Amino acid sequence: MSTFTKFSLRFAAYVTILSYLVIDLFLVKGPLRKRIDASSPDSPESIEKAKASGVVARVFYNHITRKQLDFAIYERLWIEGKKLENLSAAERKLFTYAALGDLIDHELMRVKVTHNVLKILVSETEIDAGYARFLTKFESEAELTAALKNTGIPSIEALRNRIAARIQQEKYIAMRVDPLVKVSDQEIADFFAANQKNLATPERIRVSQVFISSLETPSEEVKQTLTLALADLIGGKKDLATLAKELSTDSSSKDNGGDLGWMSRERLPLDFSEQVFPLAENTPTLIRTKIGWHLVNITAREPAIEASLEAVKPEVIAALSAVKRHQAVSDFRAALRQFETEKITIFHDQLVP
Repeated sequence: MSTFTKFSLRFAAYVTILSYLVIDLFLVKGPLRKRIDASSPDSPESIEKAKASGVVARVFYNHITRKQLDFAIYERLWIEGKKLENLSAAERKLFTYAALGDLIDHELMRVKVTHNVLKILVSETEIDAGYARFLTKFESEAELTAALKNTGIPSIEALRNRIAARIQQEKYIAMRVDPLVKVSDQEIADFFAANQKNLATPERIRVSQVFISSLETPSEEVKQTLTLALADLIGGKKDLATLAKELSTDSSSKDNGGDLGWMSRERLPLDFSEQVFPLAENTPTLIRTKIGWHLVNITAREPAIEASLEAVKPEVIAALSAVKRHQAVSDFRAALRQFETEKITIFHDQLVP
């Protein structure tokens, strides 16, 4: 067979194959076109397959599964001290979408961090601290193991890698947001003017006591016991520390000479503070509260100190910065999600609790 003949046959074969591909792919949508379409992540077949495997959302075609979402819901409930079974249907829906929003933000941030990974380093010390915080969520190793299994995390090492990724994301957000958080002198002055009373150091007293509960012992019997104790104290027969050790049912102070330490009104029960604060120093007195009788003695007093701007300025700056940073982070996440909205797919029919 001549070289020309071989070339003609090859050329004819190429033309035939090319013609078939054009017809199949572009004209009649033949088997090859259908197979390619079916394999597309956005095809009905691919979407149904993803849903069947437990996918509830996609970000840049990365899957978020029902197991991941359930664990994210559990985390939110744990932080807020709530239980799923105690929530209404509306509250469950709110928690579900809030947790999903966090997971979507996490995936978006993961993509962004990937392109900046060389700028964002995470030390082993930071990972160790993050891992230690994570462990506090579980009461036992068995509970931790079950949680990892439910979320598809295969090992402790994989968990540490996820913690490192989370820290990287936090650092990326800080890199983008923190330079924008500025607190002006006028904002500081305005905040101080509006909150000066709350920033003042309140009046404080140092109190020692002998306390006997009347919840299980008749009130008159308790009163009689402490009346005799007060007489012994005033007469110099016994000091308050001795009486506290002998009589007090307050375990936190009886072995400490009855000393309760420094206290302000805001941190005391109303029926106790209203009776104790007006007392003069070193004037032992009996008072009654709803839980029992107290033999109290004020050993020292500090008057309220009005706040000065210079003294509380660092505290004010920290408070304003925290509020501004929280808002800046929320705005950044919202802007990122809006910018990448076409890359986010939520399968709402998969989110029914």
